[in-house]
Amino acid sequence: MDSKLKKIARTGYVAKGSVYAITGVLTFLAAFNMGGQKAGKFKALDFLEKQAYGNAILIVMAIGLLCYVIWRAIQVFQDPENIGSDKKGKVKRAAFGVSALIYLALAISALMKVINAGGSSGGSGSQSPGFMTGQIGVFIFAAVGIAVIGAGINQLKKAYTKSFLSKFDYKSISEEKRRKTIKNTGLMGLIARGVIFFILGYFFIRAAIESNTSEIKSTTDAFSFLQSSSYGQYLLGAVAAGLVCYGIYMFMMAKYRKFKA
Repeated sequence: MDSKLKKIARTGYVAKGSVYAITGVLTFLAAFNMGGQKAGKFKALDFLEKQAYGNAILIVMAIGLLCYVIWRAIQVFQDPENIGSDKKGKVKRAAFGVSALIYLALAISALMKVINAGGSSGGSGSQSPGFMTGQIGVFIFAAVGIAVIGAGINQLKKAYTKSFLSKFDYKSISEEKRRKTIKNTGLMGLIARGVIFFILGYFFIRAAIESNTSEIKSTTDAFSFLQSSSYGQYLLGAVAAGLVCYGIYMFMMAKYRKFKA
């Protein structure tokens, strides 16, 4: 694989990891009343904006996120690692496309903040487009809910089978501390993401069943759902810590991931 493409991918992983790490830390602090806030990806941008040299940081973050978008888009259309065009390969590449769109929106939001044009704040849900409030919306919400739950199952499957380790040529890594960091952060991060996906999928399916498709729930709503449950403080704290782990796992991906020719 071209060395420039590898650099783009690694830069993208750093940016994605930073978003998850910030999201996890802020939410963990909020869970135990230590400051912070229940934060989705867009709230992480709000946090960066408020820091010293916030605009410069946001520009760097936007560049990193665009690198991730480019990498995912190339995986979709050029398939540099030969994922394939069979049913499984098409599903995987379609998921890469969805990921590219999500992080493109995040990158655009970061740039919009820099030029003082607003940008999404990642609040507690957002209004659905008008056409989604009718019967069509019910079907869309149901389909999205099923897809998101499927993504959650996939996250837990990766954690259970430890298939994520194959991206690192794990057996050839001799340093035990590095091996443990990759394994443990990947495991906890994937489980945390799986939990969030399950909750979001539940929101979409419940909205479809109740024909209440006027509002799209966000990660922040998923955090609130966890916090309001039994032992909510500890559940939220555990998931938030898992998201921090996923951020660290992305940093490990940036440094040690092996790319297929």
